[in-house]
Amino acid sequence: MSSIVRPTSAQKTRRLVVLASVAFAVIAGQLQQFAGIGQTPAEFSADSDATLRVVGWAFAIWGPIYLGLIAYAVRQVLPQTGESDMIRRFGWPSVLALLGIGWWILAAAWDAELATIVLIFGSLSVLIIPLLVNARLIRDLPRWDRDRWLVAWPLGALAGWLTVASPVNLLTVATGNGDLPPSLAPTAWALLAVGGVSAFALFVTWRTRLLAYPLPVAWGLLGVFVAEQDKGNIALSSGAIIASLIVLGGALALAFRLRPQRPAPVHTEPPAAG
Repeated sequence: MSSIVRPTSAQKTRRLVVLASVAFAVIAGQLQQFAGIGQTPAEFSADSDATLRVVGWAFAIWGPIYLGLIAYAVRQVLPQTGESDMIRRFGWPSVLALLGIGWWILAAAWDAELATIVLIFGSLSVLIIPLLVNARLIRDLPRWDRDRWLVAWPLGALAGWLTVASPVNLLTVATGNGDLPPSLAPTAWALLAVGGVSAFALFVTWRTRLLAYPLPVAWGLLGVFVAEQDKGNIALSSGAIIASLIVLGGALALAFRLRPQRPAPVHTEPPAAG
């Protein structure tokens, strides 16, 4: 439940840092585009995406993610917003993640490949760890609690998308540099990544019961299916669509705790005494 405790001066400062970090994360992409700094993220991703790719329109998910992050930050600087466990525990981790995704845009523009891997996996890690550590707190939030919709959902959605984007980034860089281990074929590495992402997504969803996290994962895997189908990689496209459906179905079952309907027990009246 959201607290009505007024934030201290230090907590107000943290909230302003969160707002500034969201602004940086959102503006970084626009700055790169309009200032013409290096290559775009799409150009960086398409440079060596022969092993695993995501169709271009799937990246439109950044629009809703950014809107959610803006709502997350703006709510915190409103005078009537009290301090809560969710706001406090996710404040600084979210700052690190937001700075990470903002700097990723610039690292990709400058083709700093190693930096992109460190930044994207680092941003994912600083969100996943508190999500798992505070899984019970998230599960116990009432359905319409503001912390659920304005803390857990925006950050969970960002973490979900980064869960897909991180291995794609890694395989793209490894493919471009010729560092993909030859012990497996490229398609096998891609299928291994798809399977790992799916299993991890279901694990996090099982722990948190937070639907915002697996939805972007299922969306990203759908994007892999479309991209690989267009490329003619039937094995990878089939694996991706199966994984997407498994993540979506499993997430719905876990988040809403769906169980098979059992017939109600039949109560029979004892025979009347003779």
